[in-house]
Amino acid sequence: MNELLASTTSNEVTLEDFGKDPLWLVILKVLVIFVALLLLTLFTTWYERRVVAKMQNRPGPNRNGPFGLLQPIADGIKLAMKQGITPVNADLAVYLLAPIIAATAAMMIFAVVPMGPMVSIFGTETPLQLTDFSVSVLYVLAIASVGIYGIVLAGWSSGSTYSLLGGLRSSAQMISYEIAMGLSFVAVFLWAGSMSTSQIVNAQSGWWYAILLAPSFIIYAISMVGETNRAPFDLPEAEGELVAGFHTEYSGLRWAMFFLAEYINMINVSAIAATLFLGGWRMPAPISTIWPGANEGWWPLLWFFGKVFVFLFVFIWLRGTLPRLRYDQFMRFGWKVLIPVSIAWIMIVALARAMRNDVTFSTRDILIVGAVV
Repeated sequence: MNELLASTTSNEVTLEDFGKDPLWLVILKVLVIFVALLLLTLFTTWYERRVVAKMQNRPGPNRNGPFGLLQPIADGIKLAMKQGITPVNADLAVYLLAPIIAATAAMMIFAVVPMGPMVSIFGTETPLQLTDFSVSVLYVLAIASVGIYGIVLAGWSSGSTYSLLGGLRSSAQMISYEIAMGLSFVAVFLWAGSMSTSQIVNAQSGWWYAILLAPSFIIYAISMVGETNRAPFDLPEAEGELVAGFHTEYSGLRWAMFFLAEYINMINVSAIAATLFLGGWRMPAPISTIWPGANEGWWPLLWFFGKVFVFLFVFIWLRGTLPRLRYDQFMRFGWKVLIPVSIAWIMIVALARAMRNDVTFSTRDILIVGAVV
């Protein structure tokens, strides 16, 4: 047992493990993350079309390649060959910059996502994470806020009424649900005692926060759908009202960058959910106890992306089953339900944290009672 505990402790990633990688390894990690996000986007588009097709009792893409796996590549080639049309009334500089801001901000978030423990890459011991610091979750919120600028500027710079309305809807919706999302993180900070993503994963070596902090997990799960403009919260792109929302006047590769940003953001919020609430790259306690090596080496990479794919399935499931909400219902739910509940839950978690050393009460019992209330 002592040897097992020692190996588990040495396998954990600390903040001191970052900043020591040679330049070639940093460049390699950046390239791998960039390529992985592009490939995951291609896979997610195919995955979504196949799953929704199964739900609707139709075949879905099945012509290009085995099981239609080459269909996303065909779609990408089609978009690349389409002409990029610029509206006459557009503010050209902002119009061209907006999709770049949206796509770049989406790709930057994965820099602080832990995908595994310490591993050896060409003889160099390094964590399966690009970087980490003491406030990395705040970095995630900051970059997500920058991504909103790309959508808002796209709607304003196009010179179209429909695009402007879509941009205004997007800004109001994403800011509102980003507040609820940020408040759901506070309970995690309080209980883990850190804002570092790697340290939050280490703190979940026992109970996952999806169980211990269930209200925060539920609030985040709802907020991440609103934050990514996905159905049933895809009000900025409501085809029946706004044609295509903020990107109505975009075409070709410029439109593809917004499409890329949306799907990468789906992967981002799924990865953050797995990191903050489902133990990150760690296997559940029963399996990791039976199989001591489950959380060592390259195996955790498989567990991590397995959790991400589960969240992606939920995104697709919601799109294939739920109708779009009215905008006033959607905003009322965010401001009058999610945010007040988040604040009340934070007070309960803070109370439980303060009473952690009190022998009269069990902090776990306090959290269970507070979650039920």
